[in-house]
Amino acid sequence: MVGALALFERPTGGERAILVDVGIGHPVDPNDTAEFKALAASAGAVPVGTVLANRARPDPKYFVGTGKAEEIRARAAELGAELVLMDQTLSPSQERNLEKLTNCRVLDRNGLILDIFAQRARSFEGKLQVELAQLSHLSTRLVRGWTHLERQKGGIGLRGPGETQLETDRRLIAKRIRTLRGRLEKLAQQRETGRQVRREVPVPTVALVGYTNAGKSTLFNALTGSDTYVADQLFATLDPTVRRIKLERVGEVVLADTVGFVRALPHELIAAFRSTLQEARDADLLLHVVDASDPLRNERIVQVREVLAGIGAGDIRELTVFNKIDLVGSERARVLAGPDGVPQQAWVSAASGAGLDALREAVGEAVRPHQLRRTLHIELPAAAIRSDLYRRDAVRAERQCEDGSWEIDVELGAAELAKVLGGRGVVLVDDPERARKQRVA
Repeated sequence: MVGALALFERPTGGERAILVDVGIGHPVDPNDTAEFKALAASAGAVPVGTVLANRARPDPKYFVGTGKAEEIRARAAELGAELVLMDQTLSPSQERNLEKLTNCRVLDRNGLILDIFAQRARSFEGKLQVELAQLSHLSTRLVRGWTHLERQKGGIGLRGPGETQLETDRRLIAKRIRTLRGRLEKLAQQRETGRQVRREVPVPTVALVGYTNAGKSTLFNALTGSDTYVADQLFATLDPTVRRIKLERVGEVVLADTVGFVRALPHELIAAFRSTLQEARDADLLLHVVDASDPLRNERIVQVREVLAGIGAGDIRELTVFNKIDLVGSERARVLAGPDGVPQQAWVSAASGAGLDALREAVGEAVRPHQLRRTLHIELPAAAIRSDLYRRDAVRAERQCEDGSWEIDVELGAAELAKVLGGRGVVLVDDPERARKQRVA
């Protein structure tokens, strides 16, 4: 029902598009224009022309000036375009004025990205998230009411216009948004239940994050043996994928592939995908995947970290993975440690497999940094703790005592070790005082 709501009558037609990029206070960056062309292609548009402009500040009526707006109209008519794509965020009135002038559908950057997300979403949750983002965007673009659809009028002294179509549309959209938020909250609770189970059985979580088209899904498949959809296009995959892998010294690790980020990602999408991005916020380690062949890789790193900070994941330990080194002849596979000795950078090629073995070792060291090597004495009643240590691949050696108990050499983080020592029947062999107190208890 909401899908039938019309903003205003828009021309319909093909997908031949004029791209418009405006530099506000600075010249247009060719790299930004190239990325915008890739976004348009990902949405299924066929760019047939580009119009560039520089302005000190946006024009209130058209965003671009009147002369440039006329140029856009002329180019669209000349090239037979039915769609004008703007690499900026337009106000509803600017979008409406441009549509009226050019007689073309006009879509700004936010609307274009929302359309791509709508095409890519596959899971039930992903579709709900995209619809919520679309309706949040749509609610700011309702611009007209039809008095011929007035509702019933009041009694004596209350005669006047009833509910206009615009008000009806707003009410229906608001109702649908509430419904979507309720469903997403339930799904978020289900996700949280799964995360709670993982917390009770401590399995480290590693989340792959990065700029879109950096090769996250290819790397995810290479590390897990999965078959996540991969394509050379922006936002090829949206729905999060979670797999378990086993790493030496750490045992099982949960690896989560998340949605890619992009410059100026619409706020509606960040809000809608907040539950999905929870995988990144709750991770023990972030694998920040960077396209090593991208000339703007440093800018991309900054943009991704800004989004991570915005969703509350800015303080999580990060291992930067420079992918696609096979496209950069001067780079070789290697791992670099940070000042604390923990791996901080890895240079790999997910496509060729170069450096992946070293990356697995680096992930194992980074997800559980500063492991402690200790010897534990485990009594027979605490056999379940012994089994759990084996399941976590924390056991390095074991010796059985005469009474059937065990002495086990383990490698654990400080917090994990403290939790294990809190169990009844487990003591440090090199801590006789603690062992005595445990036996007395």
